[in-house]
Amino acid sequence: MLYLAIVSFIWAFSFGLIGSTLSGVDPFFVATVRLGCATLLFLPFFRPKLIWGINSFRLFTYGAIQFGLMYVCYMKSYQYLPSHLVALFSIMTPVYVVLINDFRKRQFTYSHLLAAVLSVCGAATIKAKGMPSGDIWLGFILMQIAGLSFAFGQIAYRDWKQSHASINHTAVFSMLTFGGTVFAWASSLFFADQASLAINANQWQSIFYLGFFASGLGFFLWNKGAVLCNPGTLAAFNNAVVPLALFFSLFIFGEVGVLSAGDLSRLAIGGVLIASAVFVASYKRDFIV
Repeated sequence: MLYLAIVSFIWAFSFGLIGSTLSGVDPFFVATVRLGCATLLFLPFFRPKLIWGINSFRLFTYGAIQFGLMYVCYMKSYQYLPSHLVALFSIMTPVYVVLINDFRKRQFTYSHLLAAVLSVCGAATIKAKGMPSGDIWLGFILMQIAGLSFAFGQIAYRDWKQSHASINHTAVFSMLTFGGTVFAWASSLFFADQASLAINANQWQSIFYLGFFASGLGFFLWNKGAVLCNPGTLAAFNNAVVPLALFFSLFIFGEVGVLSAGDLSRLAIGGVLIASAVFVASYKRDFIV
């Protein structure tokens, strides 16, 4: 759980950084550069002989789905949704993690599903706002594809790594991020806004920080942590970033003035529910059918 907790803090800080410095930069360009930086970070450790053939293709595909497809759908959804609904529609990812894992294992784990549901309820308590009128269904579908993509990649890599325990994570991780980079780059050819590619020095610093640290180190530690914990804990931690991100946005990036007593109550209740989900997933015995 330590790796997942560390990454949750890293990603929580990244939300505020993106909102404060990169709001006007083309998101597909940012996704491509971030994943490209992550690939460069682990490229010196890459050992292609260890995954020659089908394993190389599998890892490339897992990365294209978990990182590339996820980023593309996530970024595209902002054309159809306000930001708080993008956040709200992302909270089903823990359930997808549990269901994908159980489907692949041909089993049903009650305690893991309970942890996922608690995590979703906690995130919903924190994030939920009033539902606006208008056509939001395309944005909703895009966010569910993003959640499914990220969930599938976590579980697929977890299963692959557990069956190849002798191979070090660092020796193969650049293949995953390379798959994501290629997918994001190909998507940017269709969706990138050339008018928003004028980037100043501060924005480049933010992009490189996000690429090497949040995406590179963050995705690496997240997938490593996914291998070491059970699927229920992994599912619960997929929403642990929610209260942390809100805390950083409010108190580090200066949005504290927008808080009301009701906001504080939702943050506290949601945080307790997510912490309970992690406890249930890591403590309860699995009830499998």
